[in-house]
Amino acid sequence: MAAIETDRPRLRKGTLAALVGLTSAGLLLTSIPGEESGRKVDVTIAVDGTATVRHVSGQQYLQAYRDIAGIPTACDGLTKGIRMGQRYSEAQCAAMLEAELVRHADGVMRCTPGLALTIPGRDRARAAAISLAYNIGVGAWCGSTAARRINAGQIREGCDAMLAWDKARVDGALRAVRGLTFRRQRERALCLQDA
Repeated sequence: MAAIETDRPRLRKGTLAALVGLTSAGLLLTSIPGEESGRKVDVTIAVDGTATVRHVSGQQYLQAYRDIAGIPTACDGLTKGIRMGQRYSEAQCAAMLEAELVRHADGVMRCTPGLALTIPGRDRARAAAISLAYNIGVGAWCGSTAARRINAGQIREGCDAMLAWDKARVDGALRAVRGLTFRRQRERALCLQDA
């Protein structure tokens, strides 16, 4: 018996779209640059799931800098392997952004079956969870009250629990940071669209 082709696109394995779906991938690839560097981008996702991110406006951090916690950072909040003095091209930043989003999304999807692609109506909650994990780390997300509540089917409560992650270590002390408070509020609002 021959396999029947459908009109659904065949997403290339390893792409963000294949891992989290087209809607969540589009949301993440546009929101993370806005959250991390305040810049606006245009995103195109091809039928195979490959994404093209094009800088439109705003600051683009092509040279490493220290973030509020003193961590070497570049592009759109990237910290893995970043050293002070490094410079990147726009293409390198776009490729590293998608690779990091794939890495974070993979971890979130593994520990949060409540966000599985097979569950309809979870696109925005999935994007909000991955955005939070991109900022706090996959391990922190997986151990969070937000993840536990979403896995229990308590989407609204899981979204609300995202608000707790608004602190950073600044000058040796854990403090609420206004920018993180606003980011958590935006992630919660996005998440609540699926509650």
